[in-house]
Amino acid sequence: MAGDDKDWYYTPSTGEVTRGKKSGWDDRMGPYASEAEARAAMERVAARNRAADDWDEEDDDWGKPPAGA
Repeated sequence: MAGDDKDWYYTPSTGEVTRGKKSGWDDRMGPYASEAEARAAMERVAARNRAADDWDEEDDDWGKPPAGA
């Protein structure tokens, strides 16, 4: 894409933040609008994982089993 060199990316395997696509799709997170957003990528992932875990724990309460079960 024409604007790819303007976007910021985070490479999980190295922790590197780059401008433009410097790694393959399977080792790249982004695009991000700023370098700061790219640097905070793993913090965002951790927060989303915590939220998903909390939601999953709430969903674990299935109530009482039906009579006769």
